[in-house]
Amino acid sequence: MSEKKDNKQNENKFSSNFPKFNIYWIYGLIAVAFIGLQLIDFSDNSKEITWQQFEKEMLRVHDVEKVVLVNRDKAEVYIESDKYASAKYDQYRKKGLKYVESNNPQFYFTIGSVETFEKRMEEAQKDFRETDIVPVSFETRKDHVGDLLGWLMPIVILVAVWLFIFRRMSGGGGAGGSNIFSIGKSKAKVFDKEEAHIKTNFNDVAGLAEAKVEISEIVDFLKNPGKYTKLGGKIPKGALLVGPPGTGKTLLAKAVAGEADVPFFSMSGSDFVEMFVGVGASRVRDLFSQAKQKAPCIVFIDEIDAIGRARGRNPNMGSNDERENTLNQLLTEMDGFDTNTGVIILAATNRADVLDPALLRAGRFDRQIHVELPDLNEREEIFNVHLRPITVEKEFDSTFLAKQTPGFSGADIANVCNEAALIAARRSKKVVEKQDFLDAIDRIIGGLEKKNKLITVNEKKTIAYHEAGHATISWLLEHAHPLVKVTIVPRGQALGAAWYLPKERQITTVEQILDEMCSALGGRASEEINFGKISTGALNDLEKVTKQAYAMVSYYGMSKKLGNLSFYDSQGGNEYSFNKPYSEKTAELIDVEVKALIDEQYKRALKVLNENKEGVTILAERLLDKEVVFSDDVEEIFGKRKFKEEEMYKSKVKEENKNNGETQEIPDGKDPENLEQEKEKTE
Repeated sequence: MSEKKDNKQNENKFSSNFPKFNIYWIYGLIAVAFIGLQLIDFSDNSKEITWQQFEKEMLRVHDVEKVVLVNRDKAEVYIESDKYASAKYDQYRKKGLKYVESNNPQFYFTIGSVETFEKRMEEAQKDFRETDIVPVSFETRKDHVGDLLGWLMPIVILVAVWLFIFRRMSGGGGAGGSNIFSIGKSKAKVFDKEEAHIKTNFNDVAGLAEAKVEISEIVDFLKNPGKYTKLGGKIPKGALLVGPPGTGKTLLAKAVAGEADVPFFSMSGSDFVEMFVGVGASRVRDLFSQAKQKAPCIVFIDEIDAIGRARGRNPNMGSNDERENTLNQLLTEMDGFDTNTGVIILAATNRADVLDPALLRAGRFDRQIHVELPDLNEREEIFNVHLRPITVEKEFDSTFLAKQTPGFSGADIANVCNEAALIAARRSKKVVEKQDFLDAIDRIIGGLEKKNKLITVNEKKTIAYHEAGHATISWLLEHAHPLVKVTIVPRGQALGAAWYLPKERQITTVEQILDEMCSALGGRASEEINFGKISTGALNDLEKVTKQAYAMVSYYGMSKKLGNLSFYDSQGGNEYSFNKPYSEKTAELIDVEVKALIDEQYKRALKVLNENKEGVTILAERLLDKEVVFSDDVEEIFGKRKFKEEEMYKSKVKEENKNNGETQEIPDGKDPENLEQEKEKTE
């Protein structure tokens, strides 16, 4: 049995290593054959000589039987048989030039012109008797192979150029781009269960616990459809993965392809869009036709917003009808499935707000699976996955890294791990240490250090006091983010930076936003207090504060004068509108409220810094000396923070079910008493 398995494995290896047959091989062999026929001379086995050799060694000694001029440019020399058998020609016979009784010449040479050749022959034979004069004849020979090749080559070149142009116009290689006649075919990559192209499974997807539950349920639908349909249920037709970039939407789809024992069709939304009219709709039809033939299967469309944008919102005023036709065909195909055919559509996008409502309705994409940015525990899991191939120091703590990377996506975390390994290798280390990861995080957030950037003494002092103002207010205000470190080393476009550890909040109060605004304005306030003038260094801070203030007033309803009004459009209907959703009077009121909020927080920042001016000066001077200051230094200057950190709460109230012994988990944010009442109502 083992020998048979080894033989099969060897056969599989041989078949996998051996390239697949391609029709272009035949074209190449034909071209090589034509060239070979052109280069090989089948006419004779003669030896090339010069006119001098011919005249002195053969003509003057009467060895030449006759001369034949071929095509008026080549003279073929025939030697008499008895003369050629003499010892004089031994050197040529040893080289294979044997005398043949047929009309094959033994030697040849090239003439310049017929007239010149005739004159030379006359001069060479002027003392000959008439019976000894060598006869010269003319012969015209046609090169049929060369003529055929010269006739076919232009046609072959034209056909090759034609195929190349239409191959490029149809989008290159793939199922839909091999020639002009298959341009309407689907370009989806098909991964059958026999193939081993995708080795990703759910174990490779860290975090995303809720998303994996729903995705794994879809895989279970395909494996055991009877389990769900015997009770009258219908298998969902589609699931839409929605979330910010880099959160793992495509990775989840790859995991589904690795877990499911069914064919998996993978295609990007942009693959449907083509320069020819009707191609997108044709590819949609072909894709779903293939899917029905291989059902049960999964069809995955990445970046579906490329074709799924809401109709009627296009700013180009109807110039994109081809995309809308493709969307119409997609809607028709998704709604045209028979019940429980076993074909499930997965799609991914980070712009769900621009998708057409008809695409999101029940019966098409029945489920929307939100893939959000990972929280603290999920970041730790993601770090553990990406740290597997990296050689780290002993007793390395991935929890510390998870705390240092709030707001990072899975792609960002992968980038941190890779950047840390590169930094450690650059420093000729044998293992990747904790400091390498911190340097990698700093580089990703702030950019590369620019230690050689030319900065004047006054500019450096201004930057130091600016950053000291940020650090002081963030340390002294309750709801401001805790400080990690401050630096005045230029990074990227920034001349200085302060690193904070943001609290992972699900909701934000007015007090928290105001404290963050006050902290952001601390840099400019510090400049005004210590130097009596302000600089352009607060541009980024002012931009951030202005956006926060406008969001408070016009989105979150946090203005007393404006009241509980929100002009936020979650559906994006006003994206291309020329009119604001409020009057000019309301716009003026919004501007007044925003300015009042910012002015109030700036005065507050001035007050806090004036009360702690001595500490700000000490912190700024330490920054000028060390260039980098950590939270321990700030704690030494201002003392420990007086505010208690709020504990993270995750509701996991479990209750044993008396009937079947199953465990119930109460979702976050629900009151156990209210949930119990809801349970009683349903019973």
